[in-house]
Amino acid sequence: MPSKTAHKPIIFALNSNKPLAKKISEVSGMPLGNATINHFSDGEIKISIDESIRGDDVYIIQSLSDPVNDNLMELLIMIDAVRRTSSHAINVVIPYYGYSRSDRKAKSREPITAKLIASFLQNSSVDRVIAFDLHAAQIQGFFDIPVDHLQSDKLVSDYLYEHHLNQDAVVVAPDHNGVGRARNVADRLDLPIAIVDNRQPDDSDHVPDSVIGDVKGKNAIIVDDMIVTGRKMKVSAAALKKAGANKIYVAATHPVFSEAVKDNLSDDNIEQVIVTDSIVIPKKYQMKKISVISVGNLIGEALKLIQENKSTHVLF
Repeated sequence: MPSKTAHKPIIFALNSNKPLAKKISEVSGMPLGNATINHFSDGEIKISIDESIRGDDVYIIQSLSDPVNDNLMELLIMIDAVRRTSSHAINVVIPYYGYSRSDRKAKSREPITAKLIASFLQNSSVDRVIAFDLHAAQIQGFFDIPVDHLQSDKLVSDYLYEHHLNQDAVVVAPDHNGVGRARNVADRLDLPIAIVDNRQPDDSDHVPDSVIGDVKGKNAIIVDDMIVTGRKMKVSAAALKKAGANKIYVAATHPVFSEAVKDNLSDDNIEQVIVTDSIVIPKKYQMKKISVISVGNLIGEALKLIQENKSTHVLF
């Protein structure tokens, strides 16, 4: 019998996070492909693939971060370009899945935009999606194609342990929605958990009156999936200080930073902010107290396992 033909893997990095794509390429051993991406003055995007990828397994890396709509269109146009080259498979790697907060109808007459993004990708003939730390796990169910959901729990836990931040500490959820995430980190470090009892999360001026759990005299580690304005972290830190916490650290996966984030994270109650490089932090938001963990090794190892048809479970 003739031997089965191996399909060469290749990575294409779009504009959202080229440094991370380079790390993933180095770890996975998959080469970075050549493509030209142009943005015209009227906002249109033109992409051309500058080498043959016929029969290849293609991995496209793009975070749907600011400017989210430009990055989404780049991704969709690149998928179309790859599909028309007779590649073997199209795999999309999304370190940050934009629009993920719109994962359900919280009010009548609202869209479910996270599902719309999933439909765009699936209808573009994508074969597989590799996502990292989705805002809501149910987003995987918006797809009818394989989704590998990589998570940051181990990365964050390892960092806290290696830097001795787990000593005399408690892991804190900034609201009731984040309890599951906080518990995952706490279980890895064998630490107790606490919850900031924030019953008015939409009120940016409200500081919660109580904390569920014992934080008095302990170092508090606030765990969340993203930071946008940083206001939630600031009010959570204030509530923890009022409850008697000692030093307060923040650990969040995605630095989705926007205006006011620098002022909020500069708060004296916050000792350190730990994030990943799923999104490139613009210079205007960079601060000395921000520490960045790279997800390049995790995603690179995941791509190797996927390419070899092995389970990614070993990474967790």
